[in-house]
Amino acid sequence: MEDLQAIVDGIHAKLQPRLGEGKVADYIPQLAHVDPKKFGITVITVDGKVFKAGDSDTPFSIQSVSKVFTLTLALGKHGETTWNRVGREPSGSAFNSIVQLEHEEGKPRNPFINAGAIAISDLVLAGHTPREAIGEIIRFVRYLADDESIAIDPSVAKSEQATGYRNFALANFMRSFGKLTHPVEHVLGVYFHHCALAMTCTQLAHSALFLAAGGRNPLTGHRVVSEQRARRINALMLTCGHYDGSGEFAYRVGLPGKSGVGGGIMAVAPGKASVAVWSPGLNHNGNSLIGSLALEMLAAETGWSVFD
Repeated sequence: MEDLQAIVDGIHAKLQPRLGEGKVADYIPQLAHVDPKKFGITVITVDGKVFKAGDSDTPFSIQSVSKVFTLTLALGKHGETTWNRVGREPSGSAFNSIVQLEHEEGKPRNPFINAGAIAISDLVLAGHTPREAIGEIIRFVRYLADDESIAIDPSVAKSEQATGYRNFALANFMRSFGKLTHPVEHVLGVYFHHCALAMTCTQLAHSALFLAAGGRNPLTGHRVVSEQRARRINALMLTCGHYDGSGEFAYRVGLPGKSGVGGGIMAVAPGKASVAVWSPGLNHNGNSLIGSLALEMLAAETGWSVFD
């Protein structure tokens, strides 16, 4: 293997002229203010070596990347009964589609589209107040990253709450089908806050290490989930992690990953490394344009595709 730092530096240098391409998510007002020319990348190998370039230590709003963490929590609480509430199939529709939800009688297609993550938030809320559930999510992510400084950006959470009309519609729709057990405003309070987690690429890559190492955090030795569960979460990320661009991402990159409209993507090379990239400009599917290119280049240069 060629020196990973040289690969990471090379990717950063090659993509430098293209920074600013794509469209920053502006339907969440707070995200519209982010500098579109930011670009960070961090790779952490399962033996703990860290390789990074660019804005890898600048915090950003991880948005839907957080859905991997809430899914992991929900599975820990409810086990396989989680799948009574949400499916495991790619959606083929926009991440906030109402039409599909109506057709499927309020059961979201997978846990990574908005409706699915709202259903997962309802499961995480079981036995908690919204404040307690949000606290549990923050503690879990801090534990995964081994970093107590990780926090929610309150201005982003407020911005989402003020403009999340479609998410309110999705949640009310599911409630009408009996698919949510808690009040809609409580569920959405948890949902908007976990999407507003602010993290750096380096913190995010640390958080994903347990998925690269068979369910165990290789740096702390803590088992987070079973090997089988880690494999299944990775499978869901590969098939559903990039909205209706998931097939394209699997085709071009070939790694399990989860994107967010804040421009972050968390990816996993099982048995090898975890990766996080961030660049705010999005492609037409709502995934980071530069981030996707960076991961495609990384997979090509390292041979890390799960299909190799």
